[in-house]
Amino acid sequence: MSLQSKLRWGILGCAGIAKRSVIPGIRESELGEVTAIASRDLDKAKETAASLDIARAYGSYEELLADPEIDAVYIPLPNHLHKEWTIRAAEAGKHVLCEKPIALTAEEAAEMVAASRKAGVHFEEAFMYRHHPRYKMIKDVLASGEIGEVRGIHGTFTFNSAANKGNVRFRRDWGGGALYDVGVYPISAARLLLGAEPVAATVQALFSPEHDDVDMMASGLLEFPGSVGLTFDCAMWAAFRNTLEVLGTDGRIEVPGAFVYPKEAGGGNFFVHTKEGRREVEVPEVNQYALQADNFARVVLQGEAPLMPVEDTVAGMRVLDACLLSARSRTRVVISE
Repeated sequence: MSLQSKLRWGILGCAGIAKRSVIPGIRESELGEVTAIASRDLDKAKETAASLDIARAYGSYEELLADPEIDAVYIPLPNHLHKEWTIRAAEAGKHVLCEKPIALTAEEAAEMVAASRKAGVHFEEAFMYRHHPRYKMIKDVLASGEIGEVRGIHGTFTFNSAANKGNVRFRRDWGGGALYDVGVYPISAARLLLGAEPVAATVQALFSPEHDDVDMMASGLLEFPGSVGLTFDCAMWAAFRNTLEVLGTDGRIEVPGAFVYPKEAGGGNFFVHTKEGRREVEVPEVNQYALQADNFARVVLQGEAPLMPVEDTVAGMRVLDACLLSARSRTRVVISE
């Protein structure tokens, strides 16, 4: 067990999610501090470091990985670079928090897990929503039997950025597309709440020639054991939605802002509907990115079990592989280990 009081973070890249959410979250955490940031463009790294008051800026990812005063790295790079830089970071002895999707395939994810285990470092996928206490609260409602037996789940995560033709999410060879970008959220949430893995996937997608033939909209069905289904839709070319509904025999749970939500009071609350009426469940006002950083740090510094074990990460990529194959082939795809 380490006597170190704080985890020292380096950021590989100047992506918007890092500047807007993850770096502020680490700063708000109890056990983390941002020590350095790197870009392949030194001027960009210096500019970002100055704007966010980060002490060190590097003009290459290799330089940051060579810094002995960095304990862990956060990787918000384009999806196709996740595998390379996770493995290189692990080989440099750095713990790794990598943005979702963790990789382009389950096979890549398994290679990343093997590299992190060989290096003896902690490796985790950055699903910030899982660190919010409301998902434990939702699971507690399900366990209580208040809404009866779960019959189905419906999840959405859609937004419209189609006009931005230079977006890296519209590069097919870089792992672009709505399933990779936001479809992973309802898929992950259903697996979490049901505590099971789906056995088959059927997905219909809109592949856009204007956007390098990536899936700009996808609607899917995941078949879970016990005849329970997740229906979901995800998009980068549709109006904004971000919801989750769990339907039971005696009621339902409604989560209006399922993955991202307004910061004002009540923005993260959810609702339980039964024959007795509609009940609002108040959840703590917290920064889920700060909780993610603290949970990660406790694994590294205090030896706690991770909330996102690597086995869950690889299983999630296996499901995503099946969804993408189904969408391209227009067939039902059986999911097997």
